[in-house]
Amino acid sequence: MFGQGLIKGLQITWGRLLDKKHTVKYPYEKIEMFPRFHGRFELDVEKCIACGLCANACPNKVIEMEKEKVDKKQFLTKYVMRIEYCLFCGLCVESCNKDALKFTNVLDMNQYRRSWVRLSLVDRPAPEAAEEAPKEETPAKTVKVEAAAGQAPVKEG
Repeated sequence: MFGQGLIKGLQITWGRLLDKKHTVKYPYEKIEMFPRFHGRFELDVEKCIACGLCANACPNKVIEMEKEKVDKKQFLTKYVMRIEYCLFCGLCVESCNKDALKFTNVLDMNQYRRSWVRLSLVDRPAPEAAEEAPKEETPAKTVKVEAAAGQAPVKEG
């Protein structure tokens, strides 16, 4: 019959009218985000070893890293994310083996200018390298070097 679909649709609509509302009056009311929500990024600089795995894992090449070598260690000097191109896929977070890069529950990331959208997580100068004091040669090393050169070892004293 012609009106059966219409009647069934109206029954569902009137039945849902008295149910609990699922919408929220955002921004006045906020719901708690789920633990796996992909919001704003957070970088723990103390854990980061500047390996570059996160930048290599990103499919859109959103992450720009600059690092310097200080005392035989990598030191992260600049870490910028171009959020306007980010897919929020989470591959960068999964690839971080030190758990330095994480998602937070921050939902509101809107900006008024496109240039403000870039997320600069680190921008700092590299520390000065510690100067090593010249090591004094021990007498045992001197004797070995002289013996290897074919000279007789000289005794002090």
